[in-house]
Amino acid sequence: MEKFLKKVGWTSIITSIILLIIGIIMIYNPETTMQFISTVLGIFFIVIGIIKLINYFIAKGNSVLYDNEIAWGVISIIVGLVVMVYSNTIENIFRIMIGIWIIYSGFIRLTLSFKLKHINQKICIFALILSIFMIIAGLYITFYANALIITIGIMLLIYSIMDLIESFIFMKNLKDIQ
Repeated sequence: MEKFLKKVGWTSIITSIILLIIGIIMIYNPETTMQFISTVLGIFFIVIGIIKLINYFIAKGNSVLYDNEIAWGVISIIVGLVVMVYSNTIENIFRIMIGIWIIYSGFIRLTLSFKLKHINQKICIFALILSIFMIIAGLYITFYANALIITIGIMLLIYSIMDLIESFIFMKNLKDIQ
């Protein structure tokens, strides 16, 4: 049992170190990260499209199940090419949509904070401060091109550090756990 728990602990430590490195790369090089993600995603769609086309030609006329394979194959290849060629545009649209949603949520909470003013003064101030931070965060994400990738990188960095600490505590107290 101890051997298994040590293996789990070391696997967690290695995974955390890998996530830590990925987080640092995402923070310090968001453009390359986005390009890499788009390339991998584009290749994935293209491979799926090729597989669909192969399935269509192999089963041609043998099954009704494969009638849509040619359409899905062509569409998947086109989507893969679009994702690879227009990765910055897709990232910008996605980022702007998320930013606008956060701004909208911030304004909803801002109006709620004014309604809370009549119920409880302390909650009102807390809700007001949080809503202002949400609006600022939404504006930041909307207007700063790499905010989304950097934010995900920061979250990965924080998670991996917390997981490393927990894994080392686990490994140190392994004998007491059994």
